[in-house]
Amino acid sequence: MAEKGLDPQDWEGFRAQARQMLEACIDQLEQAAERPWQPVPEDLQDRYAIGRGGDLVARIEQDVLPHHGGNTHPRFWGWVQGTGLASDLIAGMAGAVINGNLGGRDHGAVRMERAVIDWTRAKMGMPEGASGVLVTGTSQATVIAFQAARVKVLQDVRKAGQGPVRLTAYAGEGVHNATLKAVELLGIGADNLRKVPLKDGRMDTDALRTMVAADKAAGALPFLVVGTAGSVDLGLFDDLNALADAASDEGLWLHVDGAFGAWTRIADEPYRSLSDGIGRAHSIALDFHKWMYVGYDCGMVLISDEAAHRAAFAARPSYLEGAERGLAGGDPWFCDYGIDLSRGNRALKVWCALEMMGEAAFSAAITDNCRMAALMAGMVKAQPGMELGMEPVSNVCVFTARSDLEPAAQSALNAEIAQTLQESGEAVFSTTRIGGVMMLRAAITNHRTRAADVEAAVAAVARLAGGA
Repeated sequence: MAEKGLDPQDWEGFRAQARQMLEACIDQLEQAAERPWQPVPEDLQDRYAIGRGGDLVARIEQDVLPHHGGNTHPRFWGWVQGTGLASDLIAGMAGAVINGNLGGRDHGAVRMERAVIDWTRAKMGMPEGASGVLVTGTSQATVIAFQAARVKVLQDVRKAGQGPVRLTAYAGEGVHNATLKAVELLGIGADNLRKVPLKDGRMDTDALRTMVAADKAAGALPFLVVGTAGSVDLGLFDDLNALADAASDEGLWLHVDGAFGAWTRIADEPYRSLSDGIGRAHSIALDFHKWMYVGYDCGMVLISDEAAHRAAFAARPSYLEGAERGLAGGDPWFCDYGIDLSRGNRALKVWCALEMMGEAAFSAAITDNCRMAALMAGMVKAQPGMELGMEPVSNVCVFTARSDLEPAAQSALNAEIAQTLQESGEAVFSTTRIGGVMMLRAAITNHRTRAADVEAAVAAVARLAGGA
């Protein structure tokens, strides 16, 4: 008796099923404006129970596609999430059948990743010869960059450990949690991440120099400073040229958290200038799945010193030994530059997006997102009772629906408005705190957002606020 195996026994039936799924997915993309986030049904967990069987595609259409949490609707601005692209569908199909492992060896996907790294390096203004690797996202990229920085100053740390040396790192107040996690994971310790005061929304480099001097005097070894290109709450940017100067003077490795803000490098002015100096960094962490709109997950770390990058991770056992030719050729391998050995072809999503739409389309979308934040700010200021938390710098607009109320009442109202609009499907805002007040926050990384969406969302807030 022949074994059934795992391949379809009826390839024609599978073709029909796949075509049905493809059409459903295209409908989902085409009708994104009609398919907002919605609360999850109480019985959905039961519907996902393994072994229920039935028509798989029908189940996905009914139980999976409607209950997404992705930034696909044009009024989804709650968090810095990319929208996903039609090109992801094509990339996903090709990636599924190739099933490439990007740990290394010599095959086409490796060459594609190198092409994407080189394109990104050039856009960031990093020198030729800088290295990089595609990763899950900025959190993983940050760990990789910090390890490279640590090995640079403690060359024996991989064998001997950090020992009694007390490394200190520096970041502006309000730095993303990815930085904190990285120093914790690497054993540097959260207490050794110094929070530098901000001045006009930027890291105060004079304060940085003072803190570095104090730590050196106390016997510590300062080794790293983290600049921010696009803060998570307000979309603010450090003066990266000033930070690069300070890092050079103090002998620090400059890392830039450019999770989304790094992509202002391809925007129009005045937004492009926000990230001036980013190419002077020793390392940059960034995400394609944020402000380059591709589907999850897809990030990158860039490191200016290829030798330092490789020294931090290269460790191949005999079964991964390379060869002069054949599939085991193609040195260097990506496993020498990061945490993972087994890695999917994330580069395919980026490559397909750029080849399908072109760089100019992404530049226009990023620029327009910033203009939409400015438009929202203008509409907020025109509404009686509404008030900005601050003027938008890039793509983030933060405001309160009723500035005439006491702080606690403002906070409660803004939180209620955010939840109500999410549940109604009208708009997705998140919240953040400024000056003790919980405010509504729109982080616009949505290529589908238009002026009419902004107008409708502000009008909905005004309706729920009840007027001043």
